[in-house]
Amino acid sequence: MMSSAIQNSIVADMKLAPEGHLKIDWVEAHMPVLGRIRKQFEAEQPFKGLKVTISLHLEAKTAYLAKVVQAGGAEVTITGSNPLSTQDDVCAALVEDGVTVFAKYNPEPAEYKELLIRALETKPDLIIDDGGDLVTILHSERPDLLENVRGGAEETTTGILRLKAMDKEGGLKFPMVAVNDAYCKYLFDNRYGTGQSVWDGINRTTNLVVAGKTVVVVGYGWCGKGVAMRAKGLGANVIVTEVDAIKAVEAHMDGFRVMPMLEAAKIGDFFVTVTGNRDVIRGEHYDVMKDGAILSNAGHFDVEVNKPELAERSSSVRTVRRNIEEYQLKDGRKVYVLAEGRLVNLAAGDGHPAEIMDMTFALQALSLKYVNEQYERIGQTVVNVPYELDEQVARFKLESLGVSIDTLTAEQRTYLDSWQEH
Repeated sequence: MMSSAIQNSIVADMKLAPEGHLKIDWVEAHMPVLGRIRKQFEAEQPFKGLKVTISLHLEAKTAYLAKVVQAGGAEVTITGSNPLSTQDDVCAALVEDGVTVFAKYNPEPAEYKELLIRALETKPDLIIDDGGDLVTILHSERPDLLENVRGGAEETTTGILRLKAMDKEGGLKFPMVAVNDAYCKYLFDNRYGTGQSVWDGINRTTNLVVAGKTVVVVGYGWCGKGVAMRAKGLGANVIVTEVDAIKAVEAHMDGFRVMPMLEAAKIGDFFVTVTGNRDVIRGEHYDVMKDGAILSNAGHFDVEVNKPELAERSSSVRTVRRNIEEYQLKDGRKVYVLAEGRLVNLAAGDGHPAEIMDMTFALQALSLKYVNEQYERIGQTVVNVPYELDEQVARFKLESLGVSIDTLTAEQRTYLDSWQEH
């Protein structure tokens, strides 16, 4: 008998499933924290009888998260969160494992939107979102699908900004846990995960040396810190551009040159945007860039590098290598854009290392359990991951590494908790 997942899913090619299973098996072997939570979920069944819809970058690590949630008793539906980050073989493998999938690599914009809506039409009780697309569709276009939603968890800085704006206006209809704001997310995923995976994507795509080049990192949040740190490790001369004075001072004291984008544009060889904002590289910057400058984005949406203004200044555009578009400017200079200005680490790579996503997706799984248990008490707002869950993930990680740490004595705890004269 054909499973409902096979009957209902929309994927590119089910024949790709064997390769997808190999990818999932590989990351599973390197995600021990999530594996431990999977055993816990199998025993406790926290999602028994519930429907969960997930929108994340649909590759092997995400697939394993979906299987962990499924192990907790959920009926899981999954879709992508970026047209170029979906891996068709992983989608096919998930369908064989009983997860309903609505995702393909590089669909047309209208089809991509339709796949998101199809995933929501399963009427989920819980959601995991990446960039706020599911939440936005539920509130603006398909409020008829809100009825069953108890709450969810959000993965990204961009998504949390959107959620908090909605919350501030009083428009949010269910609780969302801000997973991105947890220590075990931004300290490790944003810094070490983004830092490594961005350069994995750039290096495999361009096959060019980084040492001795000038790298301009646009934005010095946790992701920007990671990108700058890894660029420095590769031998680059690093420049940081910022609009936040505090972050600019931090970048300066971390040993990086800090200057306005218009100055940095004149001397940069590689540009990486990590701001979460739009048009941080735009027309006036293209006008002064060096011949051969390479532009990439590591923010969630493809709006940080303004492609329309680059196209206006160009006499021709062509693909010169997979994931590299060459813009021939009218004065003869050439500027290159990687992965269409989309997330370079996922659209042109495999995303963050498995060991890093082990911690992030452990937070997602535990946060989903938390919001399911506490949604009535939380109310219709954005909340942080409870510190106890954050610390639990860190302790599980330490145990998987074979690392032990000290604990406070009773006397030390009393000392720290006392306000009286010491």
